[in-house]
Amino acid sequence: MRVRQKVGLTLTAAGAIAALAWPLWGHSDTDLSGVVQSELTAGEATAFATGRNAFSMPLPTLDDDERARFAVGNSFFRRNWVEAPASTTARDGLGPHFIARSCGGCHVQDGRGAPPDFRKGLSEPPVALLIRLSIPGEGAHGGVVPDPVYGDQLNNAAIQGVQPEGQVRIHYQNLQGKFADGTAYTLRKPIYSLTNLAYGPLSAGAMLSPRIAPQMAGVGLLEAIAEQDILANAAAQAAAPGPVKGQPNRVWDDFAQALRVGRFGWKANQASVASQTAGAFLGDIGITSTQHPDEACTPTQKDCLAAPRGALGKAPEIDDRTLSDVIFYESTLAPAARRNVNDANVLRGQALFAQAQCSACHRPSYTTGEAPFPRLSSPKVQGLKIWPYTDLLLHDMGPDLADGRPDFAANGQQWKTPPLWGVGLIHDVNGHRRLLHDGRANGVLEAILWHGGEAQHAKQQVLQLNARDRQALVAFVESL
Repeated sequence: MRVRQKVGLTLTAAGAIAALAWPLWGHSDTDLSGVVQSELTAGEATAFATGRNAFSMPLPTLDDDERARFAVGNSFFRRNWVEAPASTTARDGLGPHFIARSCGGCHVQDGRGAPPDFRKGLSEPPVALLIRLSIPGEGAHGGVVPDPVYGDQLNNAAIQGVQPEGQVRIHYQNLQGKFADGTAYTLRKPIYSLTNLAYGPLSAGAMLSPRIAPQMAGVGLLEAIAEQDILANAAAQAAAPGPVKGQPNRVWDDFAQALRVGRFGWKANQASVASQTAGAFLGDIGITSTQHPDEACTPTQKDCLAAPRGALGKAPEIDDRTLSDVIFYESTLAPAARRNVNDANVLRGQALFAQAQCSACHRPSYTTGEAPFPRLSSPKVQGLKIWPYTDLLLHDMGPDLADGRPDFAANGQQWKTPPLWGVGLIHDVNGHRRLLHDGRANGVLEAILWHGGEAQHAKQQVLQLNARDRQALVAFVESL
């Protein structure tokens, strides 16, 4: 067993700059300097793992019974669902339309998906990249209005006897730019279209939004952040000078049966791990649940409506206990420890991160409250100091990143601030460095260069950095 050791850091001149630049969140002086005093990203809930399994470790505080439940949830998260009828009624009911055959089909090793490799042209279909669909108007509880023919997302796969809804095609436009020191860079802007639509054209005014599957580690701890802390982030930004004015999203939660502050999804359009998971089972795999008892077939899709159902034709196809086990598994995936916390280059990058005001949106730390679901005993979740680097608010990121599609209170240029913990391990787990909502950015620096809107000033600060400082900034983010 590895010994967890707190690593004290001396505040250097660079750290002093960070202390002046770091937004005042009412935390300790240590937090204001931006210095994490150890490798622990979540106190005793931190996982010390690197490599392929870095995102797949349980909270170290789980007892034997909870670890057994974690293993059961893991099995149903990773293993493929099959078409009905099948000899195993516990796992049948795939589709009729779907994107993946399991949760792990998109979140490979509990990690992050990637768009198709642009070098392969149109030959590689997207798997972990889905296309959200809606038409103008306000739906139930203030949400989106699904396309009447294709629903709220395009599914590019189907079971036997059912037509896939269509295919996603991605073309790229090269955008050129330069840093202040003359170093050139190229960003590849994806342009999306849908082809081979099986049930006719999309509705007039249909809106498309690409979404990549994010990594899973730490989602239960994000849910344990007190709602009042998220609202306090918005209030602090509203009162502060400058362009950063984040807003919470308020969304319908299928389990709470109420509007709550959104935390999950690229536009914070889900309030809980439970609601996100039940929705993904239906939308991505075609598995019904108590919360979503009907298949996602529209009236136009006659073959989908006529397809056999799983669980001997009795809804739901995933029972409440199994769904709860999967949610428990997801909620108890531990965030990985920080790396290289003493490295001089990382400390330099930390100061630059603060100096550019990146922390205005990527709030470093919180102390958790009690997770509403699953209800873990307080020593396991409550009162932990966690370092996710997010404010969980919506921000206008400018026209270059806009999808033009609203989602509850989010408008077409707003995206939720994604957590940064674990970013430096994505390559180890999934073999790529694709970031942002659709994976268009190849690495941390490209992700920053796509920023606009409220983050335009921060991007301009980074454009002024020399090569050494750019590398240091990336080193810091990848240490999180």
